[in-house]
Amino acid sequence: MNKLLLIDDDVELVGMLKEYMEQEGFDVTVGHDGITAEQYVLAGEFDLMILDVMMPVQGGMQTLKNIRANSSSIPVIMLTAKGDNNDKITGLELGADDYVSKPCTPRELVARVRAILRRIQANASRTYVITVGDLKIWSAQRRAEWRKEVLDLTSTEFNLLETLARHAGAVISKEELSLQALGRPLAKFDRSIDVHLSSIRQKITQRSGNPNLIQTVYRMGYQLVKE
Repeated sequence: MNKLLLIDDDVELVGMLKEYMEQEGFDVTVGHDGITAEQYVLAGEFDLMILDVMMPVQGGMQTLKNIRANSSSIPVIMLTAKGDNNDKITGLELGADDYVSKPCTPRELVARVRAILRRIQANASRTYVITVGDLKIWSAQRRAEWRKEVLDLTSTEFNLLETLARHAGAVISKEELSLQALGRPLAKFDRSIDVHLSSIRQKITQRSGNPNLIQTVYRMGYQLVKE
């Protein structure tokens, strides 16, 4: 049974979501502020966290930033205000794996949760190592290294890099990357893939000194360059 951490200051909403997700087979722990979220993540073993942006005491963005500063790789879905693209992009830049706009249906949220967990479990069944130049990826361990230095990637960043590495030298469309990394079709005006790949580029460039290993192919998609 997958363990979920649900953090939102809307007590009524949290109660409804918890009940629905437990009926769907999840073990759900709830909290209502960012400080509690940090304590739970540091102390417990959770498979995924759902984190609201707007909360008193400590908001979701600061909470996410603090959690990622501690190198926690727990997948995070942000709950954002409908139509607030700034919150969505900021959340992704801070290390969120995906976002869902509020108000949302419990069914939609569960679908996003399952998509992320399904991708993680699919990688766990792959026992081979992917090598592209100085990049090595162990899918089962969800570990990526550049010249034996670990790349600190979020769950979705790992999924994207692993997908590009499996097709190194080939152009992969944003639509396909969204399906494989996020587990959902690419929505209109959705910049999630672009933001995630920008973060991956920065992390690889810090190790390699080469900002062009992941290239954007205009109107086609992205490719990981074979060295």
